[in-house]
Amino acid sequence: MGEHILFGSKQIDFVVVYSDRKSLGITITPEMQVIVKAPLETPLHKIKEKIKKRAGWIIKQQHFFLSFYPKTPERKYVGGETHLYLGRQYRLEVCIGKTEQVKYKGRFIEVIAADKKNVKTLLLKWYRDKAKMKFTELAEPIIKRFKKYNVEPIGLFIQDMPTRWGSCTAKGKIILNPELIKAPKPYIFSIAANSSSLISSKYFFRRLGNVPLF
Repeated sequence: MGEHILFGSKQIDFVVVYSDRKSLGITITPEMQVIVKAPLETPLHKIKEKIKKRAGWIIKQQHFFLSFYPKTPERKYVGGETHLYLGRQYRLEVCIGKTEQVKYKGRFIEVIAADKKNVKTLLLKWYRDKAKMKFTELAEPIIKRFKKYNVEPIGLFIQDMPTRWGSCTAKGKIILNPELIKAPKPYIFSIAANSSSLISSKYFFRRLGNVPLF
């Protein structure tokens, strides 16, 4: 059910999900949606009080996700252009050479390409390779926590998604957008954990209710 509060001139919309749990939690999705997970029979005014107390934090999180939203202006992949990696800005440096490769040094991401038309392909492949490595590294402690509750995602997968940062299938696949590699590590971890909690099959549902993600 959709609800909202006013915080100054800002309206914060949120959705309440009731379940058999002891505490009230607030989640900001990569789509900037506010989801409140509340114990059964929690009065709406108590939920709104909680939202108001966390309003500053909620708005900050929404602004962050907006700044990294997948629908960013199209890049031209030319020298001097700025690109993000793990939350930091790097200036693109394009060099022509026989041995094609991508590496970052200092505040630059250097792309060596046999032809300038190859720069985009090389850089996107580099981002995807880095995403596979870093996402696996960051997801490992999350998967270990789930194992303690006999709930284990079957694996982590990289998939291009135009409007989402991550999701989890009913069979337990954690899926992350490779564009997420441009965000800081804490946010990658947060989205991986949130995606893991979305496992919706009946096999996992009861167990997930008591898994502490943080």
